[in-house]
Amino acid sequence: MSRPRIPIGGYGEVAFIQRGSGKVEARTRFRDWDGQTRLVQATASSKAAAEVALKKRLTQRNAFQPVDTTLTPDSPFTALVDYWLADLDLEGRIAPATRFGYERDMHRLVLPAFRGYALREIGVARCDALLKQLGKESYARSKRAKTVLRLAFGLAVRHEVIHRNPIDGVARLYKPKRTPTALTATEVNAIRAVIKAWEQTRGTSGPNPDGQLGQIVEVMLGTSARIGEVLAIRRRDLDLTTTPATLRICGTVISERGVGTYRQEHPKTDRSNRVIALPTFTAEALRRRLAIMADRSLDALVFRSREATPLSTANVRRQLRKVLGDAGIEGVSPHMFRRTVATVINEQASLNLASELLGHTDPKVTIEHYIQRNEHVNPLTAELLDQAFARPDDE
Repeated sequence: MSRPRIPIGGYGEVAFIQRGSGKVEARTRFRDWDGQTRLVQATASSKAAAEVALKKRLTQRNAFQPVDTTLTPDSPFTALVDYWLADLDLEGRIAPATRFGYERDMHRLVLPAFRGYALREIGVARCDALLKQLGKESYARSKRAKTVLRLAFGLAVRHEVIHRNPIDGVARLYKPKRTPTALTATEVNAIRAVIKAWEQTRGTSGPNPDGQLGQIVEVMLGTSARIGEVLAIRRRDLDLTTTPATLRICGTVISERGVGTYRQEHPKTDRSNRVIALPTFTAEALRRRLAIMADRSLDALVFRSREATPLSTANVRRQLRKVLGDAGIEGVSPHMFRRTVATVINEQASLNLASELLGHTDPKVTIEHYIQRNEHVNPLTAELLDQAFARPDDE
């Protein structure tokens, strides 16, 4: 019967050889992470000391293992979650806000269902059932759960803890049909009027509005920029001396747990870095803003708090919702201005131009999520069909 093969990272029986000058050598065979078995040895003044020295060398050799072998198919799912999050931090390739979102989704959507299972107990059926249950609540919750499960189990597969990713076998998620909504010119002007009236009020307590909210809206309407991109605009990003004036989008404002709100030196994607020609109404709003700014430094944020700190996107959304809600206008978010701009540019020019303005890498994203469909077919079709199929005059 053949001797059992040493597992990777393991070693065989320790042997001792008496050497000269009273030295003792301890040696064993160690199976390295490339699958090769090699002799490892250590010498000391006694058998016990030699064994200690040998095991120290073996421990150091183990330090070069490619993955943490403490994770096995029998490990609890929570151990994989911790391992996965630590790996995300080690790579450091995703934005902090994305990292926080992954952890939040895992803890809120997945762990309540999978906390008590070992990895080998979570297969396609359990994952499929969880995603369908979440799908009854909302497509978005199911999609986010699927994303974090795929990433975590994908890491376990790559590190040879499990053989396959169970998410590969789950049923496809079907997104409900949703038509992007955009504002009309009449609705835009109504919103402008409400914000202007609010900014002209003078309260009995607290600071009065300083015009920022209306100016932020004008920038969103003139650029299609995301709210975080608007709040990240610095004085150096503007050139209001040219015709037309221009704005460079090259950052975004994010809020990170434990860190706070700050300007990130790059926007959402590489394609989101762009220089935009400004319509006159946006350029005028920015000129008014710069005229009252006390900070003349090039890196000064154009929109910021009274303490000169970045505005958070959540606070701007909340303020916009309250101001418009008090006037009876519901359902307007900063992203709706982005969809409105995309719809106008698509109708007046082209889809590709709208996609370029929004900073999208694929026009499919623009048309699926940002452009409100126009139900009216170009009346040119009637003229063309008349030319092709008009009935001859009755004789």
